Amino acid sequence: MKEKQENNAGSGGAIAAKSTVGWLLDFASPHRRGYIASVIFATLGVACGMAPYFCVARMVIALIQGVREIPFYAAWCLWAAGFWVIRYLCHGVSTTLSHKATFAVISEVRLRLTKKLTRLPMGFLLDTPSGKLKNVLVERADSIETALAHVVPEMSGNVLVSLATIIYLFALDWRMALAALITLPLGFLCYMAMMSGYEGRFMNYVAKNKQLNATAVEYINGIEVIKIFNQSAGSYDKFTRAAKEAANSAIDWMRSTQTYFSLAMSVFPAVLVGILPIGCLLYMAGSLSIETFIMAIILSLGVVGPLITTMSYSDDMGKIAAIVAEITEILEAPDLERPAGEAALLGCGIILQDVSFAYKEETVLNKVSLDIPEGSVTALVGPSGGGKSTLAKLIASLWDTNEGTITIGGTDIRNIPLRQLNDTVAYVTQDTYLFDETIRENIRMGRAGATDAQVEEAAKASGCHDFIMALENGYETRTGSGGGHLSGGEKQRISIARAMLKNAPIVILDEATAYTDPENEAVIQAAVSRLVAGRTLIVIAHRLSTVSDSDKIVVIDKGQVAAQGTHGELLEQSPLYLRMWRAHIAAKDTKDITAEVKA
Repeated sequence: MKEKQENNAGSGGAIAAKSTVGWLLDFASPHRRGYIASVIFATLGVACGMAPYFCVARMVIALIQGVREIPFYAAWCLWAAGFWVIRYLCHGVSTTLSHKATFAVISEVRLRLTKKLTRLPMGFLLDTPSGKLKNVLVERADSIETALAHVVPEMSGNVLVSLATIIYLFALDWRMALAALITLPLGFLCYMAMMSGYEGRFMNYVAKNKQLNATAVEYINGIEVIKIFNQSAGSYDKFTRAAKEAANSAIDWMRSTQTYFSLAMSVFPAVLVGILPIGCLLYMAGSLSIETFIMAIILSLGVVGPLITTMSYSDDMGKIAAIVAEITEILEAPDLERPAGEAALLGCGIILQDVSFAYKEETVLNKVSLDIPEGSVTALVGPSGGGKSTLAKLIASLWDTNEGTITIGGTDIRNIPLRQLNDTVAYVTQDTYLFDETIRENIRMGRAGATDAQVEEAAKASGCHDFIMALENGYETRTGSGGGHLSGGEKQRISIARAMLKNAPIVILDEATAYTDPENEAVIQAAVSRLVAGRTLIVIAHRLSTVSDSDKIVVIDKGQVAAQGTHGELLEQSPLYLRMWRAHIAAKDTKDITAEVKA
């Protein structure tokens, strides 16, 4: 029984869509105690920030009443100073607690995202620019910090204290409370005008910055091609256009809201505009005491600060919805559905039955049926774009078929857990990727926990031990980003060593010797022979001479099996294979003649 996707737990089952607040609560729930403590200290801090206003009011009232004792005023000044100090201490503790919890949350969100990527179909990853994924993993995940570390405690504290102060003002005199709040509606109107169209402007800003990230990644990754073909001017222009558009999206946004923002920030603090004339009229009419008048004036001045602080976070709250949406777009994407328990495989034979696959709207494979016996060598050949690599990726379960079934050992691969399937299939591609780690650790990725001796044994079997030992630091040499410190042939030999260490019963070689020079090709072919001994081998190759002795050669053309058989059978029965063979032999002869001339 297949498990459904469970995105909230990270294991891959379908759940109801959650709101932005729901996701934030989900992210923060493991650290709720830290956030609750942070809110308590933030509230105490804001309350202590309001306390000096009470102290000042008491001193002003005392002056009017004729109190002349200096110790009285000194005591109130000390109380005010003490509350001010406590305010900053509470703020510091609150911020420390919220940031400690938030940095843990950000780390966990990034781990959830990276773990999620390992369970997504390759189609999703190929359709998503690497710049966007990098942006979500780094910048967007980091942007949660404002909402959780600042908005949650500080906004909560300011709202609670502001409400408490307003309630106190109403308790003193409801008329003065209304007078103190008379400018707030106009301020809110200005603020609402500033926030009008916020989502569209912010999404435009996000889109432009995504484009800038994608262009920057493309520019950096393609710098070698840009230099070789003298395309630096055009490529740099593309990057500068993206940078200017990203900058202008922010500048235009700020320019369109500046007037309303300035009005709002001018109107909000102007509480005296209402409270002074109304309070004076009430005082002269004898319906308001001087003590209440002064207390209302001073407290109204104090309530403005927390309110403005609260309003300042509305911008962050507007952004957080878009930020969470980008993160959850990945977390909510459907996984490759796989069961949790281990499947019982009856050998390692592979059978494809009426397999069809389309990438977006383009059909890549159409009703492909194929039998790959256990322990056999099967070569996939055919024109470029025919679907060979796609077929290999489907067998390796990097995608799921749209129609039809693929079985390994009699079990549908969709009923085989990913971990078990990954242990069963070793996939070596022409686009070998090495991490910026030591050579030893790059090989060890084939089997976690392998000893140094086992790593070196795999390196010797793959023919790369000698060149590794010739490096300055041997196996401890770092390969550089993407293996940039090594040649294409060296990277391929290391990838084969990694596959050898994995010791999987099924091996897929997708043009594994494509970048190999003639001197190293024999070494790699010998390594491959050792790698696949006694295993089920699927090999994709354009050099037909390297697969002519395969047990079966399958010709893939336009997403279908055009022909299959041995090399000799195909030369007689398949016109396409015959043309490909003749073209290969002609190219090989030309290459050999050129090599002899150079020699």
